[in-house]
Amino acid sequence: MDRAPVIAESRNGSPADSLSSYAASYKNELLDNILPFWLEHSKDNKNGGYFTCLDRRGNVYDTDKFMWLQGRGVWCFSFMYNQVAQKEEWLRMALHGAAFMEKHGRDAAGNWYFSLTAAGAPLIQPCNIFSDCFATMAFAALDKAQPNETWKNIALTTFENIIKRQHNWKGQYSKAFPGTRSLRNFSLPMILCNLSLELEHIVGAERVNSFIPTVLHEVMDVFYQPQMGLILENVFTDGSFSDSFEGRLLNPGHGIEAMWFVMDLGKRLNDKTLITKACNIMLDTLEYGWDKEYGGIYYFLDAKGYPPQQLEWDQKLWWVHVETLVALAKGFALTGDKRCESWFRIVHDYTWKHFKDPEYGEWFGYLNRRGEVLLPLKGGKWKGCFHVPRALYQVWQTLENLQQ
Repeated sequence: MDRAPVIAESRNGSPADSLSSYAASYKNELLDNILPFWLEHSKDNKNGGYFTCLDRRGNVYDTDKFMWLQGRGVWCFSFMYNQVAQKEEWLRMALHGAAFMEKHGRDAAGNWYFSLTAAGAPLIQPCNIFSDCFATMAFAALDKAQPNETWKNIALTTFENIIKRQHNWKGQYSKAFPGTRSLRNFSLPMILCNLSLELEHIVGAERVNSFIPTVLHEVMDVFYQPQMGLILENVFTDGSFSDSFEGRLLNPGHGIEAMWFVMDLGKRLNDKTLITKACNIMLDTLEYGWDKEYGGIYYFLDAKGYPPQQLEWDQKLWWVHVETLVALAKGFALTGDKRCESWFRIVHDYTWKHFKDPEYGEWFGYLNRRGEVLLPLKGGKWKGCFHVPRALYQVWQTLENLQQ
């Protein structure tokens, strides 16, 4: 894959107006489009919890419930209640999802299932620790909205279970033969960058601060490969490069999303060097991952430019683009780097043109390489009420603060 950098320029090549002018669009999209769509279409009034498999118009096309998306929904409405406005409909929506999760979501050992039937019967075993991660976030956020020992205990015990399982989180469900090619995956350290902060009101600042150096080391020193200038999805257990499909795998969206988590930690630590490094890695990843022919960011790439094994490698996904907008907004706000400003305008124009559905609300999730809608769904097994609302909130707040 050609690694020649893209030179991002301001529209018309003229000095850019402040990005703060975009803030209102992100606020209005969140409050007037995205959250109302999920409130109207997602709630299962019969069994509890949320439907996430929604077609373009919001009709339910499959009733299975995926625990990580249930947790994301609870987190989203709790977060909006805590951070935006104490709207009772948001709190009721969060409580509705949490009640279903508490009743049906875990096995006897406290591990969260991957999926359930509409009524709450287990379908897929707790093979994916990200169900646990988003359950932790959900109940921690709900405890902020409506302090409750039950919510607090679920968040804390689930978090402790994640920490206990973090080095072998697939456990008995791993398909890998032990000892032949043992790899570490980037996804969990990336999420732990953000997850511990969600629990600060429960575990305290001292414990959160104790996690930060380890997580930063994992992300910035182990998975980031300075000789490549890229973040790998998998490395050997000793941190070295594996010249294999898995070892060469790049997910530009993961790397970019992680960098705004790291920038937030850098702000917390008042570490300008860390912020600048994260911003530069984010920009390098964006330039490497940008489709120079059709625009948009590739889903997967190979670090050596070989054909990726993922057949969906060239699709353009919603979450990759909205997380990139967050990272660019934060990068500009924290560093003033004009490349962030120029790139923000480019990614904004692409994202709002191709993903936003002007007719039926919410945003599309999956485009083909040319930017055409590939699947007209608004939610499914992987897309729920999370990335779009979180990103709209983050960009809105970040750019609005530029005015101050």
